[in-house]
Amino acid sequence: MAARTREQVFALVRAHLADELDLEPEAIEEGTRFREDLEADSLDLYTLVQELEDTYGVSMSDEQAAKILTVGQAVDFVLAHAPAGGGANGGGLAGGPARGGRPGEDSEVRLPGERE
Repeated sequence: MAARTREQVFALVRAHLADELDLEPEAIEEGTRFREDLEADSLDLYTLVQELEDTYGVSMSDEQAAKILTVGQAVDFVLAHAPAGGGANGGGLAGGPARGGRPGEDSEVRLPGERE
């Protein structure tokens, strides 16, 4: 499976934050600070950590999360800590639709006997 690129991880983080905080994605850059620039609260940051853990199979302690102040630092963390296989959902971004992960809009669900 292909490794995730910085651009792919950044795109996921940006899209999640834009959706969660009701912002235009273009307003979010790597140097954007979560609390000061985006006015993200603890719940917003918690959901971002959950998204990164679920998507990329990383595990982030509260202490580690507290040290991540910018979008670029979150991307760096994922790139440094994600398992080579693409994370818990099989690498949905890098490898197409996720298989075996939690059902969602990017998952393909087939009925028994249904062909590709």
